[in-house]
Amino acid sequence: IAIYKDNNQLGNVRKLTRGKTYRDRSPSSERQQEDPAPPPPPGVPARERPHTCRECGKAFNQNSHLTQHLRVHSGEKPFQCGECGKPFGTNSSLRRHLRIHAGEKPFACGECGKAFIQSSHLVHHHRIHTGERPYRCGECGKAFSQNSALLLHQRIHTGEKPYACNECGKAFRVSSQLIQHQRIHTEERYHECGECGKAFKHSSGLIRHQKIHTGEKPYLCGECGKGFGQSSELIRHQRIHTGDKPYECRECGKTFGQNSEIVRHVRIHTGEKPYACGECGKPFGQLSQLALHRRTHTGLTQARNSGLLF
Repeated sequence: IAIYKDNNQLGNVRKLTRGKTYRDRSPSSERQQEDPAPPPPPGVPARERPHTCRECGKAFNQNSHLTQHLRVHSGEKPFQCGECGKPFGTNSSLRRHLRIHAGEKPFACGECGKAFIQSSHLVHHHRIHTGERPYRCGECGKAFSQNSALLLHQRIHTGEKPYACNECGKAFRVSSQLIQHQRIHTEERYHECGECGKAFKHSSGLIRHQKIHTGEKPYLCGECGKGFGQSSELIRHQRIHTGDKPYECRECGKTFGQNSEIVRHVRIHTGEKPYACGECGKPFGQLSQLALHRRTHTGLTQARNSGLLF
């Protein structure tokens, strides 16, 4: 393994297939290493791509490109970062990584000046200004500016949830959701309210909570002027004016304006009664029904205390 701490130390040294090294002194060598010429497209005649991978059949016009490709199958990573020890399969990958430690960002946006470590990051950023969304979902037609965003979106259609919790087995589509979920088990609460001391797992939860103390309601309804502390509350309220009912019961087709309403309604079909009376154990499908039922026990207690019931 070759270990380098910075791009100056790495220089123009290139690793050959037999483990030997040499220093390329040609003026264009550094640029060629950093951005190696990609293999020709499939339409290029086979005679111009004489180097073929025995594992997958992919062909290359240069033996050096085949050598780099073979590391995908072998897992070999001969270039190691001297700062953090992270290994890489290619010289150019290590070069890009070293920019993180050096703070080097050579690719700047011509629109806003924001700089990036890799040219591919700049390409993705440019789409913010152009509005370009070249990656389209084949299921629903929704378009995305990055392929990674499309891959995440497609899991909605496939139902794929590759990130599973080791504690309870619950699975998630994205890793960030798993990280947030795992705090339930570890009981990590980083964000504490300075007013009442209540702690929250996420900063967004603390921000919403603080509006209780400040009375801030920055989200106003354009129809009636009513204010809300959260944008989600305003969205739900606006359905009163629009009549929008986006939640439909799959059993009977009845529609509802809020998710909580359809959750309660579905219990009619399933027979689920999650709220049980602590006095007599009678179950109910809705919390409001349990509250009404509890009054029967309260009335009996008052009657016994007054001597009206023996």
